[in-house]
Amino acid sequence: MIAIDVLYLVDRLEALLAKGWRVPLTAKTMIDEDEFLDIVDQMRIAFPEEIKQAKKIVQDRERILAQTQEEAGRIIEMAKEDAARLVNEHTIVKAAQHQAAQIAKDAAVDAASRRQDANDYALQVLKDVQARLELVVQQVGGLQSQVYNGLSVLQQEPTQVIEPPNPDQTS
Repeated sequence: MIAIDVLYLVDRLEALLAKGWRVPLTAKTMIDEDEFLDIVDQMRIAFPEEIKQAKKIVQDRERILAQTQEEAGRIIEMAKEDAARLVNEHTIVKAAQHQAAQIAKDAAVDAASRRQDANDYALQVLKDVQARLELVVQQVGGLQSQVYNGLSVLQQEPTQVIEPPNPDQTS
């Protein structure tokens, strides 16, 4: 609004000059001094207000610019922190994945080793059992042979009663 007032006053000055009287044979124009001074006084009132508003606009601009720069700095710092965190998380994830893969590999190797140890132990136990069974089979075979021989002897010979020797008789 005040900018319009200043422009209006400038227009009035131009109009005052235009309606002024030319001094013959010079480049000078005569104008109404009172009207001119009245317009100048109005300009003196309007210009300080214009200057105040311009200063306020400049201060607001500088304040907004400072806030914007500060906010931009915060945003950049947060972005850097986020980037560092993401890189760190990525590194942690990669390390965890590597560690998980190593644990799985170690577990597979350990399981295979334990499976082999269990198979070796079972094989040894079964071999021991087989050896004992073979021994039992041999012993049973020997006992069967004795029983068979005993039965054969008993079936072929007539029954004889053998008396045990008398301990009182000495020959």
